[in-house]
Amino acid sequence: MQKKTIIINPLDNVAVALCDLQKGGIYEGVTLKEDITKGHKFTLKDIKKGENVIKYGNPIACATQDIPQGCHVHTHNVKTNLSENLEYSYNKVPTALKAAKPRKVNVYERANGDVGIRNELWIIPTVGCVNGQAKLIVETFKEKYGEKGFDGIFTYTHPYGCSQLGDDHERTKLILQKIVRHPNAGGVLVLGLGCENNQMAQFKEGLGKINENRIKFLVCQEVEDEIAEGVKLCKKIADEIKHDKRVERDISCLKVGLKCGGSDGLSGITANPLVGLFSDYIVAAGGTTVLSEVPEMFGAEQLLMNRAKDKQTFEKVVKLINDFKDYFRKNGQTVYENPSPGNKAGGITTLEDKSLGCTQKSGSGPVEDVVFDDGFVTKKGLNLLNGPGNDMCAVTNIAAAGCHMVLFTTGRGTPFGGFVPTLKIATNSDLAKNKAGWIDFNAGAVLDSDFEIQLEKLIDLIVETANGKPAKNEINHTKEIAIFKTGVTL
Repeated sequence: MQKKTIIINPLDNVAVALCDLQKGGIYEGVTLKEDITKGHKFTLKDIKKGENVIKYGNPIACATQDIPQGCHVHTHNVKTNLSENLEYSYNKVPTALKAAKPRKVNVYERANGDVGIRNELWIIPTVGCVNGQAKLIVETFKEKYGEKGFDGIFTYTHPYGCSQLGDDHERTKLILQKIVRHPNAGGVLVLGLGCENNQMAQFKEGLGKINENRIKFLVCQEVEDEIAEGVKLCKKIADEIKHDKRVERDISCLKVGLKCGGSDGLSGITANPLVGLFSDYIVAAGGTTVLSEVPEMFGAEQLLMNRAKDKQTFEKVVKLINDFKDYFRKNGQTVYENPSPGNKAGGITTLEDKSLGCTQKSGSGPVEDVVFDDGFVTKKGLNLLNGPGNDMCAVTNIAAAGCHMVLFTTGRGTPFGGFVPTLKIATNSDLAKNKAGWIDFNAGAVLDSDFEIQLEKLIDLIVETANGKPAKNEINHTKEIAIFKTGVTL
């Protein structure tokens, strides 16, 4: 029989409901004084006003009133403990991982030594003005030639590339350049207008050395019929990439992004810890994982800092956190203005509650490196990546940094997908059942099974996806990008 409640850590003074509980029921030796909705918390003992609420073995809030045993703990009777400024210290903790069973994947080898798990043809607009032309080129190409011999032709449109200043302009250019160089693309057509800020000559220069048979450029204002010219260039690229074949490589070649969205009270209990076990597995196997969503590290950042492999990496984590707090303050926002209405409805009370659940995705391994806006993931192991929590921007950042796929845990559900396979992992079985067209894996099954069994199933799915099995976002044609914007638009 499925468990109805859980105490996550022996130090906790709250338990979490795994299903709807009625007033008067006795759970964890406590008689409930009110109904408790699935994913929400109730007190295991009396909590006095000013006393900390403990979950995951750490404070997630401070009581704003006395909360008797057996009562609902949520936004109506607690508040965050977070403040604007914190002093951090490096207290390194052991991060040894158990040996991992080797697995093989079938991937595309690229000339520069990278590997890809898809062999797609992409059209990347340098500016939003040519989004329509990019879509027409895709449609015309598919009507004329089809997609035989490679994994499909796609365009990733966006509204930027002109009238942007400073960091926004540079970020747009850098993100698009990183997408152009992504190994899941066998070839790319870069499509410009001609008069935009994101000029083609500078864009091309920033790409560095390229294979001109696989990456081609077209400026619409310089030709009479940009659709015909674009189709012609795409045909040349397709003729080149259709000869690519998958080869067997060790699973350590994979770079996997870790993301959550639409989280609920079960995210930190089922899906995120399961993904954390996968992160530990693939890191132990010699592979790479990437955790982003910096605002959803606030409240759990010291735990990540203590896992930094050395003092230099610790300092980079501190910079990652403080730079994002500065960004909040620069725009007149409080650092802890989170979680979302959907998070709260699902049982997440404060940012600490959300962050301690969110960072479960990183497992227990050492933090090997921190990657900022202008970089790629180059070091094996667990990496932290700069970026916001917004689903579309975060997945774009993670994939552009070099990840082949993203594991996306969700308790509320979302159809969104990035420009790489975006595996949706449900925190609960109801979501997996009701949104089977969105969800790739049901982590809610850990409540009826155990983590090791479900971990093996998740690894199987990741291997199958790397080998070419389409994720639900690919089946549903939900493949998008969103570029993080912080500044002024002219």
